[in-house]
Amino acid sequence: MKQNIENIELQFLTINDYQELKEAMIEAYSNMPGSYWYESHIKSLIDKFPEGQVVIKVNDQLAGCALSIIVDYDKYDDKHTYMEITGNYTFSTHTPNGDVLYGIDIFIKPEFRGLRLGRRLYDYRKELCERLNLKSVAFGGRIPNYHKYSDTLTPKEYIARVRRKEIQDPVLNFQVSNDFHPAKILKNYLEGDEASNEYAVLLEWDNIYYEKKNKKASITKKLVRVGLIQWQMRPYKNLDELLQQAEFFIDAVSGYRSDFALFPEFFNAPLMAENNHLTEPEAIRELARHTSGVIKKFSELAISYNINIISGSLPEIQNDRLYNVGYLCKRDGTVERYEKLHVTPDEIKVWGMEKGSKLRVFDTDCGKIGILICYDVEFPELSRLLAEEGMDILFVPFLTDTQNGYSRVRNCAQARAIENECYVAIAGCVGNLPKVHNMDIQYAQSMVFTPCDFAFPANGIKAEATPNTEMILIADLDISLLRELNQFGSVRNLKDRRKDIYELKKTGPKNI
Repeated sequence: MKQNIENIELQFLTINDYQELKEAMIEAYSNMPGSYWYESHIKSLIDKFPEGQVVIKVNDQLAGCALSIIVDYDKYDDKHTYMEITGNYTFSTHTPNGDVLYGIDIFIKPEFRGLRLGRRLYDYRKELCERLNLKSVAFGGRIPNYHKYSDTLTPKEYIARVRRKEIQDPVLNFQVSNDFHPAKILKNYLEGDEASNEYAVLLEWDNIYYEKKNKKASITKKLVRVGLIQWQMRPYKNLDELLQQAEFFIDAVSGYRSDFALFPEFFNAPLMAENNHLTEPEAIRELARHTSGVIKKFSELAISYNINIISGSLPEIQNDRLYNVGYLCKRDGTVERYEKLHVTPDEIKVWGMEKGSKLRVFDTDCGKIGILICYDVEFPELSRLLAEEGMDILFVPFLTDTQNGYSRVRNCAQARAIENECYVAIAGCVGNLPKVHNMDIQYAQSMVFTPCDFAFPANGIKAEATPNTEMILIADLDISLLRELNQFGSVRNLKDRRKDIYELKKTGPKNI
């Protein structure tokens, strides 16, 4: 048959296919006499859910079939039987408002096995699940070789040995190879399945694109455009002049319909020039007086330009202590604060800067984001904690004076993208400030990093600015690619962590 194939076609099942379907089932289930659907069953399935019933034909001959229904899975626990999930074979359990595509039957005729036709049927189910925005595909998978080992192995032990390739189970192996994962042992699942001792494995495939139905008139974007501002350090007469320059950049990135504008760390440092006669600790505390005004203006600009603004970082005094902080000014008017958790030895020695203590993920209209200020990105634990909370994009405002300092930030940021399967955007300041102590020179090249896999740039760099030149950098980030990477990547850094031998946890106040 393999040599004589002229056509393979996936078709919706019709009642006219019934006689051929019955004969195919009798042949496919020869070890289970009488295991075939009556015509009334097939008619009921087609009437209730025609999209869920498909056949695959080879040279116009029926070679296999997949039957499915949609169920409200919350009405059933993980101990259900086949009779319960099918409503005693009436399929009354089917509901268009359900959340799980449940597989009722799937088979390939023996003469057509080895052509990977079953994979086509499974792929159809996955695509249908995605198109209907269902949470997952699930079904009770038979373990037809279990009867050979039931005297010495429990079902759990049997499945474990199958997964380790110590026992060959063609059905379970095939399902696992098609990205279905065992979730539960089902006892007394299919009456009369002696080969499986009436056990089955609840197998599930999760739809990474599933979106819970939202009653609000809003959506979470899947394609996110970020605008990075590579800020030139230059003298400004006053705060108003600095904010005019900031608005120019916000206007520019907004004009390109960006969802985020990212400013660098301490981009307002030029304002310290007027206090150059003071000591460094006194000068930066004077600079901190401007912070509330900057954030108030940024919040207004976020609304008027319809863009989420990440303010980089600014000095701020709280309870007489100096911190390096930033604010996320959302376009809906809300403002949220973040802190630099690891301050550099120079920040402590020159300014008396205090360490922050709050680490959190931010919910935005573009999904979950994280923000780490400069030195913080050199500590992998922080971004891993954020990744565990679902972060898709990590923003890193930074300020480095030399190229080797910049290289530390850049290389660590790129590592964070790979190990956390996320995008990382970094933005820094360039130029010189001859009249500001401790802020003489700056070196930066703003960049956007990605994981390294087939769907992303081979070198893991989505976009890069010209080094040491004032400019903006615009990049589009496809969030759906991260979901695919997490499930189907060449390597899966988040899933493959050995939590059995190590763990990462917060020890301070629960701020995530």
